[in-house]
Amino acid sequence: MTTGLFITLEGPDGSGKTTQARLLAEWLTAQGYPLLTTREPGGTRIGEAIRAVVHDCAHTEMAPQAEILLYSAARAQHVAEVIRPALAEGKLVLCDRYFDSTYAYQGYGRGLPLEALRTITNFAVQGLIPDLTLYLDISPEVGLQRRERSGGELNRLDREALAFHQRVRAGYLELAAAEPSRWRVIDANRPPEDVQQALRALLAEYLVAVK
Repeated sequence: MTTGLFITLEGPDGSGKTTQARLLAEWLTAQGYPLLTTREPGGTRIGEAIRAVVHDCAHTEMAPQAEILLYSAARAQHVAEVIRPALAEGKLVLCDRYFDSTYAYQGYGRGLPLEALRTITNFAVQGLIPDLTLYLDISPEVGLQRRERSGGELNRLDREALAFHQRVRAGYLELAAAEPSRWRVIDANRPPEDVQQALRALLAEYLVAVK
């Protein structure tokens, strides 16, 4: 690859996003792509510290406005310190969540105005938009059941009411429909190995097209 590519994975809680990102990373590395895998919030020392604060279930009093500013602060650091340098080196960057999560969770989920969120986000990322966004779609009911069965610790957003997660999913689908050239929607209700095969097929087709 002579120029970097920025690919993001999005999805509601329990969609299997993190597992699929790991499997995709293994496959891309085996294909010989220079790869950087990262996540949001996080990806940097500062970002991981912010992640711990914003996801802490003890912080029930956190205002939605504070939440979006914390996520955006982590994102600004992530873009400046990790993502842009990797793209400048010609790497393929695979990121588990990016700014579309903010629009889905804080915009559609929390009800904050999308126009304001876009202004804050653009300031944080300085115009850096993913080349491709892979969205793993699953119903909130199934996703949350998966999260509970996995035995992993639920964060502050996981514990929101079902109606919140339904708004998040509806928001994701609206975002995907508004930008079909960037988004690809994958049915995540299938077994993980089937989802992975679908992701690889989509990504292989995309990578051939941009070579």
